[in-house]
Amino acid sequence: MRKKDFVSIKDWSTDELTRLLADARAIKANPLKYSRKLEGKALAMILEKPSLRTRVSFDVGIHQLGGFSMCLTKDEIHLGKRESIRDVAKNLERMVQGIMIRTFGHENVEKMAEYASIPVINGLTDFSHPCQAMADYMTILEAKKSLKNIKIAYIGDGNNVAHSLIYGAVRLGAHLAVASPKAYEPNPDVVKWVEVNAAATGCRLEILNDAIAAAEDADVLYTDVWASMGLESEAAKRKKVFRSFQVNDALASRAKQDYIFMHCLPAHRGEEVTDSVIDSPNSIVFQQAENRLHAQKAILLTLMA
Repeated sequence: MRKKDFVSIKDWSTDELTRLLADARAIKANPLKYSRKLEGKALAMILEKPSLRTRVSFDVGIHQLGGFSMCLTKDEIHLGKRESIRDVAKNLERMVQGIMIRTFGHENVEKMAEYASIPVINGLTDFSHPCQAMADYMTILEAKKSLKNIKIAYIGDGNNVAHSLIYGAVRLGAHLAVASPKAYEPNPDVVKWVEVNAAATGCRLEILNDAIAAAEDADVLYTDVWASMGLESEAAKRKKVFRSFQVNDALASRAKQDYIFMHCLPAHRGEEVTDSVIDSPNSIVFQQAENRLHAQKAILLTLMA
């Protein structure tokens, strides 16, 4: 299995994503087996947004696979301003073997993938976060052993994380209930895509405006910040709009007793989630964060080996 880029989960088939998850779990179980698979290969990391987990997991991941990385910040390359995306892609393809880009506009990643002859990985855009979703589904598999016959409830903004979880649910056949306030639901184009593709795997997607209905009998409770990077000016307004979508003890009591709590982090404690939930025995947020490393190593190997 080999694909040129990892721009969106919907670009990958069910079989390919299933293999990717299996590879990620194998790498996690025996990392030394893969320690020289990318020996001598370089990954350019373009980071236009602040990053903890994305930067560290890709940086550590490529090194543990025998390769190396370099970080290119917004101030250093001024992507699309100092130099066109095409020219950046054409330069990098002659010097490195892969590009990871974490940026604002999704079209920046699409253009980079179009122009670069080497693999391009989407480390996050305002529209999608596919690497996060792969780590998420890996974590759910570890905790629940299957993605079938379980209910995942995503409570909060219909943002980039929600979009990638939705694409993943369709490809992997999961049941996903997304609860957002009115006017903050996932992108309608994403939902339309689901309507065309969900039947192939038996995916069930619910788009709701009721957090309690989404959380009812859920095996997984998932949330994210109410105001993503770039939306800081809306933070005060969103605190009021999203108040009833906080994942707290009352909401968690609607889920199954053995539910797991997930958050892509960073968390705004006291806003989208309370300390009593994120620090509870049901919370696996740090296992989820660790799995970014293993899932991304599988992506790097698939694209660059």
